[in-house]
Amino acid sequence: MFRKYLLIVVVFFGILSCENPDSRLMEASFLTRPTPKIEALLAKMTLEEKVGQMAQVTLDVITKGETVYVSDEPLELDLTLVKEAILDYKVGSILNTANNRARTIEQWNTIVSEIQNIAVNQSRLGIPVIYGIDAIHGATYTAGATFFPQQIGLAATWNRELVRQGAEITAYETRASGIPWNFSPVLDLGRDPRFPRMWETFGEDIYLASEMGKQMIKGYEGQKNEVSVPTKVASTLKHFLGYSVPYTGKDRTPAFIPEMELRERHLPAFQAAIEAGAHSVMINSGIINGVPVHANKDIITNLLKGELNFKGVVVTDWKDIDNLHFRDKVAATRKEAVKMAVNAGIDMSMIPYDYDFCTYLTELVKEGEVTMERIDDAVRRILTLKDELGLFEQPVTSLSDYPNFASKEFELAAFDAASEAITLLKNDGTLPLSRGSKILVTGPNANSMRTLNGGWSYSWQGEKVEEFASGYNTILEAIQSKAGVANVEFVEGVAYNHQGKYWEEEVKDLDAVIAAANRADYVVLCLGENTYTEKPGDLHDLTLSTNQLNLAKAVTSTGKPVILVLNEGRPRLISSIESQVQGILQTYLPGNYGGDALAAVLFGEVNPSGKLPYTYPMFGNTLVTYDHKPSEEQNKMEGMYDYESDFAVQYPFGFGLSYTEFDYSDMEFSRGSIDSGETLNISVSVTNVGNVEGKEVVQLYISDLFASVTPDVRRLRGFEKISLKPGETTRVSFEISARDVAFVAKDLCWTVEAGEYEVNIGELKSRFSITESKTFNQIKKIL
Repeated sequence: MFRKYLLIVVVFFGILSCENPDSRLMEASFLTRPTPKIEALLAKMTLEEKVGQMAQVTLDVITKGETVYVSDEPLELDLTLVKEAILDYKVGSILNTANNRARTIEQWNTIVSEIQNIAVNQSRLGIPVIYGIDAIHGATYTAGATFFPQQIGLAATWNRELVRQGAEITAYETRASGIPWNFSPVLDLGRDPRFPRMWETFGEDIYLASEMGKQMIKGYEGQKNEVSVPTKVASTLKHFLGYSVPYTGKDRTPAFIPEMELRERHLPAFQAAIEAGAHSVMINSGIINGVPVHANKDIITNLLKGELNFKGVVVTDWKDIDNLHFRDKVAATRKEAVKMAVNAGIDMSMIPYDYDFCTYLTELVKEGEVTMERIDDAVRRILTLKDELGLFEQPVTSLSDYPNFASKEFELAAFDAASEAITLLKNDGTLPLSRGSKILVTGPNANSMRTLNGGWSYSWQGEKVEEFASGYNTILEAIQSKAGVANVEFVEGVAYNHQGKYWEEEVKDLDAVIAAANRADYVVLCLGENTYTEKPGDLHDLTLSTNQLNLAKAVTSTGKPVILVLNEGRPRLISSIESQVQGILQTYLPGNYGGDALAAVLFGEVNPSGKLPYTYPMFGNTLVTYDHKPSEEQNKMEGMYDYESDFAVQYPFGFGLSYTEFDYSDMEFSRGSIDSGETLNISVSVTNVGNVEGKEVVQLYISDLFASVTPDVRRLRGFEKISLKPGETTRVSFEISARDVAFVAKDLCWTVEAGEYEVNIGELKSRFSITESKTFNQIKKIL
């Protein structure tokens, strides 16, 4: 029984809520309450029609083809199968492309229009289908669309505006394709470089991921989340919750996460994006503390829908309800798996190949194993999403309304994002390169559009990139364009097997590479990874491949200056060759304009300004994040026992060089102490003391010196990217509140404690104090 003034037992793992009489769970402002229109429609629906709305099948199921797994080419819908899906099984959503390949914008509009024609004009209630796609760095399944850097590259820009702009363009071109629902952004944290989807994240830091996630929501959905605007899409937060930290580092393997860690590290980016208005959430495909998340009511219903008050649609990942039976072995039958997932809070099942979900769920409701209230809740959310997207009024957009598709303006935005992502990790003065020099370009990533883009590019694993992206410049072609073909020699040295696994390579003639290096003034050595994502991207060794390391040793043995260009989705270990090269540039997965951006950086047309969004490890047994605990690095202890310890990193989080230098001075606080309700203004002067214009990321870190729970050594609490001409100085200010430095305490409440806090900006350090402790609710009011 609930009683006034008693602490209320809340939803997640039965933990008491944090005491704060001023807090209230508030509904997200973008989501309307159930409208009379939706309630009237819901009242007319049969059980079968409701269950069908909760079903989502992949496009191959309704096309002409030998099986549900393949489609004939040229692609054509099988209208009999479309009618079976929509009229017989009442399916409410279609996703994905067919035959795992991109389609032209004209094909997409034809496909979606034909599907909507049957749904709207031939079904009993005329409910439109909602089509969903993974448009994660551009409209990635639309031929000719503008491709941006993958998320890890966007994070490396530390530029909120560029991230928002890229999402706006992606939304525009996705809607131009007739598709209103985007399965992006990924808000999992990239805290383990072994994880094959690290490049789909915004990196290891909570604050950086939260800030970039909010910008993507604004870009996809608009400032007021008015997704009925035909240039906006509904966003999907992936993958709720704790997906990216399995203890093996391998995709979809078990994770063990204490709730304190889950709340402090993994929840904030999702919470921030929900407060920013995100319309849907996709669930973690993995297992946390022994329980598959798709069957975890505590996480889906109690935490997400209850504590976070999320009112949008909760969708599964690919085939993950079936996985409860076939893979995770927590459901004895597929029908039991449906019961577990729907009762846990799933609204829509990404089935994706058959309609058994519909049959099972209908039976479960009739048998009393799933309540009609649970069904109505799910369907109400789905219908509301369709209504807010404007699909009842305009089921498919008109191609003629999108004249800026793949425009020069969009291309420039993608080039700018790729340019600002590129991170200069080492430079002994060799860079930028002088024009007229003789250059050897070598390495498996030198002449590949596939490796520049990464996975989820025209196809799932990115293996079809070359078919669609031949009109863009590889690294080699971009360097040839800048330096002149006559000044550039290409000898590959190592080649990927593009018909095999992502890690399969072939060694070419190393003697030819050495001979060419001896003829050159500089060597641009392009190493990294071939494309992968998800389970196929699992690895056993984080070290860069032996073949590539041997190629590096071959060119460095010539004594010629070597610029190492890294083109990789995760930081592969390079400690055995790092000291032998004169310069290192990390390009991440920069997209179709990555080659041009790199060439501009190499020759000084663009001053690099990227900063690492993760800690670059030096060794395989020192995988650590910057926000580690003090005990992970200790000084020598007094007395006879020595517990000294350290760890070695190749490059720290937030690191990145420039062709100019910046000086920090005059850090000031608006006051020396604040109470729990006040704010502190921290300002610093930044001067470009070099000879060229450059951009700098001003990073604010705060350390809680002593706390009731051992604190992190430091935490990023603010950042701003600025541009300065030579000799120019600007003042950068940050506003910090007590809530901004709170942590999750033992009672799982966000807490700030009285005491001293150290601020670090650049090389500057100073302290302020908080005069009183305070407990904050897990949920903040939604603005």
